[in-house]
Amino acid sequence: MSWVPQSCTLPVPAQPLRLAEFDALFAASLRSVERAAPDRLLLVLDGDAEAAARDLTARESACCSFFTFTVCRIDGEVLVEVGVPGTHVEVLDALALSAVVAAA
Repeated sequence: MSWVPQSCTLPVPAQPLRLAEFDALFAASLRSVERAAPDRLLLVLDGDAEAAARDLTARESACCSFFTFTVCRIDGEVLVEVGVPGTHVEVLDALALSAVVAAA
């Protein structure tokens, strides 16, 4: 987890647990991943994942304020747009890879 920036305020012992929460969400609900821009990722989840996505992204925003998450429902699916400043693209890279691996 060397990609976790020092600006993350989540305690180090809790970081693998948070990643496991994202992995579980992706494994259960991820439909597609699209890299919209170097600093932006679009995740499409099953419609029943909205509450979990909103809760998890809110908690992640609280400890990693550089993330921006937008969660919305479109045509029965949940779209999660994830953005980071250019200085944190490697964190977005890791999240994208995690999503792909967990959903496979």
